[in-house]
Amino acid sequence: MKTKKKYIPEIGIFEITSRCNLKCLHCYSSSGKAKPNELTKEEALKVVEGLKEIESKEVCIIGGEPLLRKEWEIIAKKVKDLDMKFSLISNGFIIDKKIVEKLAELEPCDISLSLDGATAKTHDRIRGVNGSFDRVLNSISLLNQKNIPISVITAVSKINFKELPKMINILKGKNIKWNIQATAPVGRFSEKYALTDKEFYTMGLFILATRQKYSKGELPVLAAQCIGYNSRFAKKGLFPEDWKGCKGGTDFISITSEGNVKGCLSLPDEYIEGNVRERSIYDIWNDPENFQYSRNFDVKDLGDFCKGCKYGEICKGGCITMSIGRTGKPFNDPFCFHRMERDIFND
Repeated sequence: MKTKKKYIPEIGIFEITSRCNLKCLHCYSSSGKAKPNELTKEEALKVVEGLKEIESKEVCIIGGEPLLRKEWEIIAKKVKDLDMKFSLISNGFIIDKKIVEKLAELEPCDISLSLDGATAKTHDRIRGVNGSFDRVLNSISLLNQKNIPISVITAVSKINFKELPKMINILKGKNIKWNIQATAPVGRFSEKYALTDKEFYTMGLFILATRQKYSKGELPVLAAQCIGYNSRFAKKGLFPEDWKGCKGGTDFISITSEGNVKGCLSLPDEYIEGNVRERSIYDIWNDPENFQYSRNFDVKDLGDFCKGCKYGEICKGGCITMSIGRTGKPFNDPFCFHRMERDIFND
């Protein structure tokens, strides 16, 4: 079935390199060394132009560790020159005063840093390099000194689940948005560290309670898109009160360091819709045969966890990455608050 609807992405996510200086246990792309065929500077700038052509409102530069690519500033400046918002996700390991000065000149709408524990022992274990905890805290301090908007991303697993309450004292009152997300068993992440149903639900209730306890001025807490939809308790407290399925291919577009185009970077390679070296971003994005999982979803595609659910047509089986990571198939996310609550209350 073909679609004629025009889709305009809220954000283009551009992985400018797979090179990384850390060895994170949960890395979905198994980053480390730069890929041998990564896009050249000229090709990367053309990607930014392509994102403008499809009317992207924001470009988020990520890696690997994006700051390890020597042209990161040139790519970011291109985003700004084309009048799009610029954001960046970093592990915070190499951010120093010089980099902060460059970031300040670019006026980003957000710099997101990864903080995966309340202690150096936990964070450094997850990140695979000693000293990474102290480095990211120093980066937060340097960015705050320049009044650069900061978010902290915490990827929750069994390793750091119990440290969430202690992290509040690190983050509150520092003009930091806290983005909490559950880790899906894809890439390097092992299933043995994945949250149980009970832990996942408890994490959601923690987000809700923290939001209620602290004002947005003290500690704004954001729930990732894989948390909390269709809950009888948390509809006004967690992210997707109006969750309508995966936004990859409708509101998001992602480009890998090799030029492959997906809706969401964490999706497996069978969700590659084309490559920017072979077709323009405009053509890939507007191809009616692409992004079928989000643009032309059918309730018949729902997996066993979701079949017959009254919310199935709306939520489309939840987060596809989490669904594939936990069950091996899309539209079948077991981390659904509606299902969990139905089991708890036997209704």
